Amino acid sequence: MKELSRREIALLRATVANRVDLTRSAEPDVRVDGLPFCDPTAARALVHAGLIAPASPVAPGDRAPARLTAAGAAALGLAVLAA
Repeated sequence: MKELSRREIALLRATVANRVDLTRSAEPDVRVDGLPFCDPTAARALVHAGLIAPASPVAPGDRAPARLTAAGAAALGLAVLAA
């Protein structure tokens, strides 16, 4: 994946803080603190890149808390070092 933007880093950090949820769908809707994330394209890119994922299995269209994947943790660690 390309270098992470500050928004993407913020979303990964919010995920670590258990503030993010998303829908299970081809183009997931991502919310932070119950509000839509300001950059849905970036949020979806993180999901499609496998950096964040649903924390539990849910039916298509349902919401689940988000979790940081191992790839997301690695990307966040590298991004923090570069920042």
